[in-house]
Amino acid sequence: MKPILVLLLTVSVFFSSCGRFSNKQNEANKNSAVRIVCVSKQLTEILFALGQGDKIVGIDISSTYPPETKNITTVGYHRMLSAEGIISLNPTVVYYNGGTDASIGPENVIKQLKEVGIPLKEYPGTPNIDSAKILIRQIAKEFGVEKRGEELCNKLDADMKTAQDRLNTFTSKPKVLVIHYGRASNNYFVMGNKGNQNSMIVWAGGVNAADTSGFKLLSSEVIAKSQPEIILATDFGYDRMGSEDKFVELPGLNLTPAAKNHKIYRIEEHDLIYLGPRTGENVLKIMDLIHKQ
Repeated sequence: MKPILVLLLTVSVFFSSCGRFSNKQNEANKNSAVRIVCVSKQLTEILFALGQGDKIVGIDISSTYPPETKNITTVGYHRMLSAEGIISLNPTVVYYNGGTDASIGPENVIKQLKEVGIPLKEYPGTPNIDSAKILIRQIAKEFGVEKRGEELCNKLDADMKTAQDRLNTFTSKPKVLVIHYGRASNNYFVMGNKGNQNSMIVWAGGVNAADTSGFKLLSSEVIAKSQPEIILATDFGYDRMGSEDKFVELPGLNLTPAAKNHKIYRIEEHDLIYLGPRTGENVLKIMDLIHKQ
């Protein structure tokens, strides 16, 4: 039997209509009834940064920041969601970002959610810092915490300025390769030289060594030929391998300056892919890694 969607607004509506509370108390009561299933790591982080994390009742498995997300129920990967899992959490809305419904799925799950009346709220992607700040301010306004939104944007600007000032002190730009999912049949899934991950490398003072614009499987021969001086391995692939020592032994990688000089570092995937409140901090973190002596 499929779980039945339970509406939680009845009590607050009743008391509001009785005039028992002031307008401010009515608003607080209304907000407490918000139950968000957030299937975007970027939106999850922004909501927590704005002090709205207590309204999130479900997340997708990629939402791993901040640490408090460990205590929230997961509903699958954002492209492979569980309708039953989402519905059982009685959400008032599902948050996601992307251009179309194709950014979440599968389609039959989206159809089920719409059939039971769960609203789906789409937020735009953030291909640059300005768009990230627009998104932060938009969500802040929706929750009536504009001041906090401005604080986050101001800190982001300050961190990016610090990164730019440091960037001007470097005399070289190391070649950086980002390996996303580690190894599959002697091929490596890498992040190409377009998109947010490439911007992060450039802002940190590096050059993307990948000879591809998108996410693509590259052979060990291509990896060796690219001769990266630094390899950033995202958490999934790095943790699956277990250690840097395991990486340096891999075909293709073992012939790179990065492996020979033991400059293979673990990095959280969401710190590279999505721009948000911590982007400036993350640029500085990457800067420390790729310019480490």
